[in-house]
Amino acid sequence: MPTRRMILNVLLAALVATLGLACGKQEAERRVDAAPAQSSAPVSDAATTTNKANVTRAPFGSLADGAAVELFTLTNVGGMQVQATNYGGIITSIKTPDRNGALADVTLGYDSLGGYVQSSPYFGAIVGRYANRIGGAKFSLDGRTYKLAANNGPNTLHGGLKGFDRAVWKAEPFEKAGEVGIVFTHTSPDGDEGFPGALAVSVTYTLTDRNELAFDFHATTDKPTVVNLTQHAYFNLKGEGSGDVLDHTLMINADRYTPVDATLIPTGEIASVAGTPFDFRTKTAIGARINGDHPQLKLGKGYDHNFVINGGGRELVLAARVEEPSSGRVMEVHTTEPGVQLYTGNHLDGSIVGKAGRPYGERSGFCLETQHFPDSPNKPSFPTTTLRPGEEFKSRTVYTFSIAE
Repeated sequence: MPTRRMILNVLLAALVATLGLACGKQEAERRVDAAPAQSSAPVSDAATTTNKANVTRAPFGSLADGAAVELFTLTNVGGMQVQATNYGGIITSIKTPDRNGALADVTLGYDSLGGYVQSSPYFGAIVGRYANRIGGAKFSLDGRTYKLAANNGPNTLHGGLKGFDRAVWKAEPFEKAGEVGIVFTHTSPDGDEGFPGALAVSVTYTLTDRNELAFDFHATTDKPTVVNLTQHAYFNLKGEGSGDVLDHTLMINADRYTPVDATLIPTGEIASVAGTPFDFRTKTAIGARINGDHPQLKLGKGYDHNFVINGGGRELVLAARVEEPSSGRVMEVHTTEPGVQLYTGNHLDGSIVGKAGRPYGERSGFCLETQHFPDSPNKPSFPTTTLRPGEEFKSRTVYTFSIAE
């Protein structure tokens, strides 16, 4: 039979264990209370990996004024991955599988923040207030003329000297059933780069489990203004840094395009693509006619032109489809915008050294920038880009990645 001493020892051990658990619980509660406040979104830290769709966030350096910049990584259930930073809303990486399941980064860019700050031709950025060009760096609205910065010859390009591509956006990541993403928000003050009205903008990036990358643009203003927003990613579906894109086959759902003058401002004409190198209504290699003698190709040093999307400007419609033959990667672009700018990296010349030290040579990337037409504020016959108080600018573009059958 147990002695009285043995019974006392057992009771004492039980009491010590109970006190230890209570202290451990209190310490855990103190650690939770002391943890930094997190976003309400269920976002993982950068060290977490899971088999489900998720978002992580991590530091991505800081600017000269001390502003902190973050990098967000979106991953879907199939392993497709998109990275974006709140500096300019820049997409720094899109990794998609080829026909053998091997992932490659299909967007041009840099490994670190410094490259984007110092020398970037809008790689992966949100551009605005006015994407593309405004002729003569001015426009008139309601009887008043607004003068803008001339940062592209005599014209304004992509919002001026410090457009949305150089803003530090507020960023809130989110996770939902079947999709993950980031909501970027920014307010451009009245008079910013010469544009009237305080413009409140939100851009939502959403990666779905169907390998869709969607962009939803919203803007409101407190004064009449003009607005045109787009995403400016450069693509090479073989993988960034792997040569030119001239063998990519391209279909653009457009019967017409807008010819340009010597400074790449639309003339106002909306011309048929039939019988020209701008006819991509059936899939054609990007490089098949790019060096031809057509005067518009000479002006752009290749393709740098706006196409008028068939049925565009209302519902979400197919704007373009690109296929890379060696990898089998396919990218489709659907949009609610009336136009899409095809740019074939004509001014890349090898002087920009991108990720992993790879130089980006001529035509090593292409852009399909969904948009309203260039210089619309000065072209009354083009779809309007005027936004007034009480109205909301809304636009949606979806990139869908797949494998050729």
